[in-house]
Amino acid sequence: MTEQKTMPTDPAIRFKDVSKRFKINADQSDSVLDTIISSFSRSKQGEDHYLWAVGETTFDILPGECVGLVGRNGSGKSTMLKLAAGIIRPTTGRVEIRGRLSALLELGAGFHPELTGRENISLNASILGLNNAEIAQKYDDIVKFSELGEFVNMPVKHYSSGMYMRLGFSVAVHVNPDVLLIDEILAVGDQSFQDKCIKRLHNLRDEGTTVVFVSHNLETVRSLCSRIMWIDSGRSIADGPSDEVLPQYVESFTSQDVEAERATVLPQRWGSGQIEFTNLQLLNGVGEVQEQFVSGDSVTVEMHIQAKQPVRSPEFSLSFYRDNTTNITDPESCLRMTESKIASGPSIIRCHIERLTLPPADYYISADIHNVENDRVYDHHEKAYLLKVLPDPERGGKGHLDLPAKWESVPQESPAATKDEGVSSQQPG
Repeated sequence: MTEQKTMPTDPAIRFKDVSKRFKINADQSDSVLDTIISSFSRSKQGEDHYLWAVGETTFDILPGECVGLVGRNGSGKSTMLKLAAGIIRPTTGRVEIRGRLSALLELGAGFHPELTGRENISLNASILGLNNAEIAQKYDDIVKFSELGEFVNMPVKHYSSGMYMRLGFSVAVHVNPDVLLIDEILAVGDQSFQDKCIKRLHNLRDEGTTVVFVSHNLETVRSLCSRIMWIDSGRSIADGPSDEVLPQYVESFTSQDVEAERATVLPQRWGSGQIEFTNLQLLNGVGEVQEQFVSGDSVTVEMHIQAKQPVRSPEFSLSFYRDNTTNITDPESCLRMTESKIASGPSIIRCHIERLTLPPADYYISADIHNVENDRVYDHHEKAYLLKVLPDPERGGKGHLDLPAKWESVPQESPAATKDEGVSSQQPG
């Protein structure tokens, strides 16, 4: 039976009138020539500009609460987590944290690239407050949870992004934190390990750990967090139960907002690079490239790949996301080449979708190549490709999902006829 932590009455996290200002120096020259030219310019020199990333924010998070921060890119969520973690100091106001704090804010942060995974476990755990005896006691559990196996003896400079996440998350959740901060890092890595991490976060929450979680995956936020803070322009504009705040946040988005936000960042990509995607395109029923399809159309996702060397047992998979947030479907899971090899050089992999049953919306496709045997990621493109699904004009675009069905009319006997038949059957012959 899991032992729950004793809950103190004071807040685990307190922000009191917190603001954070970053200075942008307008006189930062890119070259010697720029410096010379600017010295003769008539414009004001050395004029600094300021960006307020967080403004006059006050809130408390109680011990054992699991709070999700949501908001568009650049809204100030990550800055708030860095303030809570003590990585940066507030310009005004006060931040208070009670108890042992563990944070996963940037991939690979706190790791020394020349040290092995084993050595980095000891380094990170000691930074988080564990002594040598406690580190030795927890070491096997950390390695087992990370599923790194013998890779734990390899210098982490050779790790993929997914391996960094595995190691960092494993250390962070095994140091018995009172407060755990996580910033979108779970988007890195394979789906099975992400699910494992989310399950562990549920356990920590149930044990009384205070969790603050930033993610664009709203379904994960909804399942994990009972309270949501909607951040916009460095301020909390809504704070309350998940079932109340999340619908408000989702309703604030238009298709133009989603597209504009997606354009502000490059698609996330990670992997070892032994096999790489060189192109991905969508083909219609006659093999023509297009981006827009109608519900019910056939679609072929054509993936062009380049292998730097022969690779055994690769697996190719696709995931579709609605409005860049909710994972809708994985079409027929994947192409698993368990007993096969991909030869070095270029190849083409195709996924044929006979009938597109997705409702009209914008979808973003993630493409992935990894190893079947050791789950090593070769190349992963996160929500990098756009698929626009338009309504079928013959159906009028009604409904949220196209469910294939057959209709029939079944004749039913009248009650009077049934009654007469029942009476006559009781008469003696």
